[in-house]
Amino acid sequence: MITTMARRLLLTVIAVGLMPLAATAADFERNIMTGGPSGTYIRFGRDIANLGKACGQTLNVVESAGSLENFVGVRNRRNTQFGIVQSDVLEYLKTYEANDPEVQQAVRGVRIMFPLYNEEVHVLARKDIGSLKDLQGKKVAVGKKDSGTFLTASLMLDILQVGSVDRLPDNPDQALSKLLAGEIDAFFYVAGAPAALFANADIDKQKFHLLPITDAPLLATYNAATIPAGTYSFMDQPVDLVAVKAVLMTFDYDPKRNAYHRDSCKTVSDFSSLILNGLTELEETGHPKWKAVDLTALPPGWQVGSCVKVGLAVDYKPTCTAPAAPRASTDANEEYLNLLKQRLKK
Repeated sequence: MITTMARRLLLTVIAVGLMPLAATAADFERNIMTGGPSGTYIRFGRDIANLGKACGQTLNVVESAGSLENFVGVRNRRNTQFGIVQSDVLEYLKTYEANDPEVQQAVRGVRIMFPLYNEEVHVLARKDIGSLKDLQGKKVAVGKKDSGTFLTASLMLDILQVGSVDRLPDNPDQALSKLLAGEIDAFFYVAGAPAALFANADIDKQKFHLLPITDAPLLATYNAATIPAGTYSFMDQPVDLVAVKAVLMTFDYDPKRNAYHRDSCKTVSDFSSLILNGLTELEETGHPKWKAVDLTALPPGWQVGSCVKVGLAVDYKPTCTAPAAPRASTDANEEYLNLLKQRLKK
């Protein structure tokens, strides 16, 4: 279900600059847009940056408000080759793209790099609040307006027609402090469990809990998920809720266009190879959600970047080991999946 609110929100965010910013070879950098300081996105960004560091390549991990800012960053922000985005953001953009010229322009050139993991929709609330519908008339933090959490929270409340909610644009760190202080009643946070925000906080299980999210209208859009008992110190029982897919996005750079596009394409190819070759290391030493990454779970309607597929070739070598010659590639996702099968054979 797509709401008028969602369309207004998306158009407001993507309206700021529609052409990707150019850069010169002299100031070339590699950047990945992630999320807040205690979120899963930034942990994933740091894990990927560590692969680059071992290869001799510096990847700057950039904090952000989240998915919407990250999508726009990949499209428009100088020296930003990567951004992590929620799949529901991609779904809504794709839904509007067919009939909305503004959205068509905003998504032009943005491509999939890798699908990642499911991230759970956490709603931490006072213990006397039993469901999302009980949030009616309550003070609820829904995240910054250019975050994926804001979009997800707004859509869920609208889909369930939960009215008279005082929606506060606080980020999760601010919201947790306000909830514990009794200033708000609940807050939304979309993040892969275990989220450091909850794992590192002293949350009284007699006063607060995660809301179950099992409403049928939401299950038509979101994936059913469960956070096991004991994931957080305040959880004695498992909680059934919903999740969205986190997706690593990039831009479809044209190496023939200029030096910036050539260097950026090479960066995307190199990190595609580094991530694929480093999956076992990431599963062992990175965020626990790396164990749940499914590189074949491509969001419908989105193409994989051509520079990504260059880096997936069996004989591709990142710059840290040997120079690699450009390889011809098409945009077909079938080729992406075939390359993955070759590299992931057991």
